[in-house]
Amino acid sequence: MPASSRRDFLRIGGAAGGGLALAGGLPAFTAHAAPDRPSDVHLVPEGEATTMWYRTPADEARIIQEALPVGNGRLGALVGSDPADDFLYLTDGAFWSGGRNDTLTDDGQLPYGKDDFGSFGLLAKLRIALPGHSGAALSGYRRQLDLSNGVVSASYRLNGVRYRREVYASHPDDVVVVRLTGGPHTGTISLEGTHGETTTGGDGRLSFADKLANGLRYAAAVTAVSSTGRISVDHDTLSFTDCRELMIVLCGGTNYSPDAASDFRDAKSDPLTIAEGKVTAAARVSGTKLLTTHVADYQRLYNRFTIDLGRSTPVQRSLDSWSRIAVRYTDRSTPDPELEAAYVQYGRYLTITGSRDWLPMNLQGIWVHNNTPDWYADYHTDINVQMNYWLADPAGLGENAYALARYCVSQLPVWTDVTKRLFNNEHNRFRNSSGKVAGWAVAFSTNIYGGSGWVWHPSGNAWLCNSLWRHYEYSQDREYLELIHPVLKGAAEFWQARLITTKVTDADGTSREVLIDDTAWSPEHGPDSKGITYAQELAWELFEEFTTASRVLGRDTELAADLTAMQDKLYLPRVSPKTGWLEEWMSPDNLGETTHRHLSPLIGFFPGDRVSADRSPADLLDGVRALLTARGMDTFGWGCAWRSLCWSRLKNADKAYQLYLNVLRPSVANSNGTSANWFDMYSQGSYTIFQIDANLGGATAALEMLLYSRPGVIELLPALPDAWADKGSITGAGARGGFVVDLSWRDGKATSATIRSVGGTRTELRAGAFRKQISLQTGKSVTIKIP
Repeated sequence: MPASSRRDFLRIGGAAGGGLALAGGLPAFTAHAAPDRPSDVHLVPEGEATTMWYRTPADEARIIQEALPVGNGRLGALVGSDPADDFLYLTDGAFWSGGRNDTLTDDGQLPYGKDDFGSFGLLAKLRIALPGHSGAALSGYRRQLDLSNGVVSASYRLNGVRYRREVYASHPDDVVVVRLTGGPHTGTISLEGTHGETTTGGDGRLSFADKLANGLRYAAAVTAVSSTGRISVDHDTLSFTDCRELMIVLCGGTNYSPDAASDFRDAKSDPLTIAEGKVTAAARVSGTKLLTTHVADYQRLYNRFTIDLGRSTPVQRSLDSWSRIAVRYTDRSTPDPELEAAYVQYGRYLTITGSRDWLPMNLQGIWVHNNTPDWYADYHTDINVQMNYWLADPAGLGENAYALARYCVSQLPVWTDVTKRLFNNEHNRFRNSSGKVAGWAVAFSTNIYGGSGWVWHPSGNAWLCNSLWRHYEYSQDREYLELIHPVLKGAAEFWQARLITTKVTDADGTSREVLIDDTAWSPEHGPDSKGITYAQELAWELFEEFTTASRVLGRDTELAADLTAMQDKLYLPRVSPKTGWLEEWMSPDNLGETTHRHLSPLIGFFPGDRVSADRSPADLLDGVRALLTARGMDTFGWGCAWRSLCWSRLKNADKAYQLYLNVLRPSVANSNGTSANWFDMYSQGSYTIFQIDANLGGATAALEMLLYSRPGVIELLPALPDAWADKGSITGAGARGGFVVDLSWRDGKATSATIRSVGGTRTELRAGAFRKQISLQTGKSVTIKIP
């Protein structure tokens, strides 16, 4: 590699945020200069691209299960692709009702309703009608999501003419583009708000603007252009006639600002002017240039990582993507390696399109189909938002993890204020019994205004910090560490004030004083109790993270020393002499549901690794294995993903793989599993809910079978399933400690690995019995042949 600065290398490699301004926070919805238009872009040909494809349009009544998603990290859309009656459901990640939510319910918790806590919602619906594009004269229909180029498309033949439409959300131009070719096209376009707004037409556009009850201002606009035919605006409808090629440009946004001091609003922002300006500017650019600009930007991220798990059969490739999911489940003995690799790439697509330089992905990413999503499509802090970012760094998308870090930094002033004023109220069953409170805490649910809802979650701050810390471990980027340091410090101060002293008796009869968490709940079951394993492990991890940050940054040495002393006194979980399981509570008895969906007591095993297969005593690992076995092999998608990751850590490839297949199983009759558009469905009996965490956690589980890392160790193929053993490779996989790994294997054994440093200097490479110490300068690489 040519000599370059560390920042340039990290920018190119994607480990340090792609050149984003770390300390600047989230950008608002604002006007911006025209992006650079690349001249040399390689669109992957259709026959070579990784695609999901279907023989029929999406049914609008089943939009969340069938429509295909596009997004640019801020804007999201669900696309139906019906030739005669198409629809796009548009979202903006900041289209939220509610507010700070800093009052209490009678039981000392935080309100959790649509009018107080608030909800993520649907911004607009775009409809494209082409009369006559249906019936027996239409043939050869196919719609697809091209993961290699980041484009949804549909094609068909009508009266001997081939028609095509493509849809994508451009990050550089900040618009959604719909391009119809093959004409002639004659029809109408309409734009609908979802809160009773009035759409008006003028200057070649349709638009609406309004504000929510919380004062959030928002708007959406659409325009259409063509070099042939006629386009006209009549009140609330855009009409087009005899247009051989038609380009439709859609945009919307809010005046949300990531500034707590301004109550998370930009008072000077006019979303309507901005939206109209963006669609007008993009419409002046040719369809080809808009597309290549989008593809170049998308591929900058997508092409960092590849995965090859082997070849599928021609019969498997001939199946549409929904049939292929169904067949894989009904014939579990026959692997479909290209399908199983494509699911990982789909998770990466959702990360690229759902998380850029705006807000982080919520329970549904940035895709909803109404204004009443379950759990308000919030940020759940006891697994869901964390799992949303487990995939980013291992899959070469560390840049996309910044959205969560910036979100936490922007919310910190309100979280700190609310904690100081409300956490220790007399009715909060989880209050600090010492009467002391410091730093910040959150509830199980958070919104974008600093608001928390439902029940206080004392360990939520430590788990959010664990997620932020992951990216530092992968990148070793000091500037990123500076960004998250205030968040780490506030959480550490909270735990410094929260822990209480008690006495325990060891197996040898020795009595000693230990520090334990105050009264809390092991999510989301069992009794309130002190010293739950979940909290003890997260406190240990947080103290480890903060003391490391203190050493690297050279600050807060007194606080770090105090936390080190407290860490040494932390009570750590034991194996129950009654059950043989790792204890979830400070009790030999299991006090909750034996098959509960959460794996809270195993948080120190994954995503943490205080407990690990190569360093922990055998009896402790037996306790982990026994508890994991008791939890079972069948639950919601995200629970299957977490279980798979833990079995990988135990090097049980068979169980890890079977749970990965459970994530991929088809959702039918409102069951848990993967829907036609590969969104993961969470069963609520009579209906299902899209939860994106399972998509992203499931993809992470596949990678964990191929590569395990922690600072100081990179292990190849720790749990390689037989289905992928013949031959395969991955490139661009992130490894903790500051490295990127390319790996090839054959006949179940690693054959070669290239290790590139993006900030790390030393690690040990392991592959079965093979061990090799590696020392590298940042920006350098080494290729190792493995005997």
